[in-house]
Amino acid sequence: MSTYLLVHGAWHSGQCWERVVPLLAAAGHRVLAPSLTGYGDKAHLLGPEVGLDTHVDDLVTLITEHDLTDVILVGHSYAGLVISSAANHLPDRIAHLVYLDAMVPQDGESALDVQPVTRALIDRAARTETPWRIPPMPELPPPLGLFGVTDPDDVAWLRSLLSDQPVLCLQQPVRLDNPAVRGIPRTHIHCVGATPEGIERRPVPPIQPNGSPAQVWELPTGHDCMITMPAELTDLLLKLA
Repeated sequence: MSTYLLVHGAWHSGQCWERVVPLLAAAGHRVLAPSLTGYGDKAHLLGPEVGLDTHVDDLVTLITEHDLTDVILVGHSYAGLVISSAANHLPDRIAHLVYLDAMVPQDGESALDVQPVTRALIDRAARTETPWRIPPMPELPPPLGLFGVTDPDDVAWLRSLLSDQPVLCLQQPVRLDNPAVRGIPRTHIHCVGATPEGIERRPVPPIQPNGSPAQVWELPTGHDCMITMPAELTDLLLKLA
């Protein structure tokens, strides 16, 4: 049995994984899909002081309080930053890092460095009465949809899960200064469906930080593959168990 810890991205909540969790569990694995501070059942905690460090603390606390080991740590989108810093804190407890259509940072980088288009979101928020909060991205015409989701029922369900994103999440830097974190194997899963203008994906270096060849898989769908292709995503994640 492996332990999967699924971490949602910006604006989302742990509920976005509800089509993947039972599939991993049915294969005999332990699965946790928490909502980070400010989202889902923690939406009431949303505030200007919530940032990347808050979300890293969420994961570190969960892992230590549940005494999780050999964790397959999956970060979607913005959560690529979160899992990176969390692994830096607890490298001995992480068996694998999975960057799911995610930001992949270097030490000291923020979301602004990894995905410069986020500057426009921050600048837009700065012109409002609540400059610390960024509302969810709007739905776009197909095939882009809402985070790559185009089915009307799925779009309505996804919209009900979304919360505003605090600006501080995009400004605080990742810490990857623990040499032990370089030894953790990595897998990158890219969603290669339609991509909104301005979104850029960094090339994955051919060699992982641990010296092994890079492992990059693709899913032919939009960004929120846990909603649009849950079975196919689960099949990929099960290869890591």
